[in-house]
Amino acid sequence: MSKAYTLFQLCHSPSTNFLFGSSKSHRGLYMIPGWKVYPTLHFCKNVQTTTYEVVNASYVPTAQTKEEKEIKDKSSAQLDTVGAFQKLPMVMPSVDILYSALKKAKRVSPTKGIPNIAKRERNRGAKQLDALMKEIAVPLRTYLENFPKKKYLHPYERSLIELTLGDGNYEEVLGKVNSLRKNVVSVGKEHASLCAKSLTKREAEERLSEGRKKIEEIFSHEGKAVDALLHIAKTLRAMPVVDLETPTLCLVGAPNVGKSSLVRILSTGKPEICNYPFTTRGILMGHIAFNYQNFQVTDTPGLLKRCDEDRNNLEKLTLAVLSHLPTAILYVHDLSGECGTSPSDQFVIYKEIKERFGGHLWLDVVSKCDLLHKSPVVFITDDDNPDHVELARYRKLGPDGAIHVSIMSEAGLNELKVRVHELLTSQMARIKSEKSNQENLVIS
Repeated sequence: MSKAYTLFQLCHSPSTNFLFGSSKSHRGLYMIPGWKVYPTLHFCKNVQTTTYEVVNASYVPTAQTKEEKEIKDKSSAQLDTVGAFQKLPMVMPSVDILYSALKKAKRVSPTKGIPNIAKRERNRGAKQLDALMKEIAVPLRTYLENFPKKKYLHPYERSLIELTLGDGNYEEVLGKVNSLRKNVVSVGKEHASLCAKSLTKREAEERLSEGRKKIEEIFSHEGKAVDALLHIAKTLRAMPVVDLETPTLCLVGAPNVGKSSLVRILSTGKPEICNYPFTTRGILMGHIAFNYQNFQVTDTPGLLKRCDEDRNNLEKLTLAVLSHLPTAILYVHDLSGECGTSPSDQFVIYKEIKERFGGHLWLDVVSKCDLLHKSPVVFITDDDNPDHVELARYRKLGPDGAIHVSIMSEAGLNELKVRVHELLTSQMARIKSEKSNQENLVIS
């Protein structure tokens, strides 16, 4: 330690005169009076930069532990943007994987130049079992590597997985596929080894047949996991992709208030329209074009008056969109009574959502305004308390500033389109501002 430290001090001391000897008889460091030599860049390049720890006065390279490596990998990993589902691999049905593997394995021939029949047969059997094992294990490993871990997905897509497939089902299926792969590899290696140790041609043929049969049994018994993974891939790839940098309008409200009808009017989306609750069974996407600008519109399942613990997965999908995506909200109210949810219940739902997601840009719409002139439907659960001034006003006109529209008479639709354009333009400005602030934080 003293020699290395002295050399480093000498190299960086402005008052030191030194010269490196180059001859065999003068290796090392010696001084020439009157000469002054400064350390060069070449010397600095060769300075050892490995980190060491002191252990009993000796220098030992610090080994990176497994835990430290995992922490580093986690810290360097970033959350994916939305769209990970469209990158999922194409999964083959289990029957096709097994059939293809058996067919390719049978074509494997023994190594050339083996004159002994027994040796040639056991070589052929071992190679075919090894090939069968690999033809099954490699595709399964590829699936496992290309299906993303849920913890690295965008929160919106994590919610879609949990609410669409069921909590824990995604990880369970991937775990079963991995278990299948491990079992096939274990059995394949075991029987290939046994086949390679056969003493006679007949014994080699029997062990080849036994190993092939064992692998087929395992795959036929556990191969349903591959078909379940195929179903997951199809389901997730069908999910609509939301561009986080494109302004998005999210229609929210109670079931059957007219959200889907407005989506058809405002965008290219063509959701199902029927007169019963929960017509929208998922997140439906459409697009709007205003003055050569593209925007997104999403139709969401209706919300009922109940606490989050009692909500079904369709309602939770709506809340996931509002929680994890930067959307502007078009809240739709139906005061005619045609939707099946009383104005009083709609008022309670509206106040809750407004309080939870008030930070979003917001626009209120009262649909079916042509039916308000008729005698409204009276609900037993409706609150007729005359002292509740805000509720009484809501039941007649909706929230303050709400636009009254009618698909049947086309009343208010032009005003709605103008206001929606203004809302989405404001949303675009907000997205650009937030992106600029994030870039400034990264630079600083």
